[in-house]
Amino acid sequence: MVVIGEKFPEVEVKTTQGKIKLPDYFTKKGKWFVLFSHPADFTPVCTTEFYAMQKRVEKFRELGVEPIGLSIDQVFAHIKWIEWIKEKLGEEITFPVIADDRGELAEKLGMIPSGETQTARAVFVVDDKGTIRAIIYYPAEVGRDWDEVLRLVRALKTSDKHGVALPHKWPNNELIGDKVIIPPASTIEEKKKREKAAKKGEIECFDWWFCYKKL
Repeated sequence: MVVIGEKFPEVEVKTTQGKIKLPDYFTKKGKWFVLFSHPADFTPVCTTEFYAMQKRVEKFRELGVEPIGLSIDQVFAHIKWIEWIKEKLGEEITFPVIADDRGELAEKLGMIPSGETQTARAVFVVDDKGTIRAIIYYPAEVGRDWDEVLRLVRALKTSDKHGVALPHKWPNNELIGDKVIIPPASTIEEKKKREKAAKKGEIECFDWWFCYKKL
């Protein structure tokens, strides 16, 4: 089972948009991707998730992130289900969906819960270098919140760009609002510099180990 910080495994997969190689299909275009699994096609909770993802797909793409689905179904089942979503719910699914009908990728990624034959609701956020940056799991009976995944991706990209950490529910944190956290000082000298910066009003601190600033 892969963990955060590892490279996404190199695999060729069947999808509703043809065969593709991961992670190269996205990383060679400078894209991040969000791979998410669902238990099965033609199921109610999964249908609400696909509908909601398509509603937000442009928000992901504005961040340079592409979604890609996966389940242990055959590609013809994916295609028929996608057709049903368009016909009945009015949303055309524009992202690829992997047909992992043998469960090989799902097994490799640890997507199949113990004693189950279907995938859990797993989410893998992979950056443009092919590195796994976040992993989230939900059980089959609870649907995911794509707005939280969007927030997670924005936070990861902000952390990469500015070398900061992001608080609970950023940018709507109860303590510091949309401000970002400066990583704690790791030496006595750095601690003193933080205290001086706080006195000058360059940063704000609750204490030397908890400092924050406006981007």
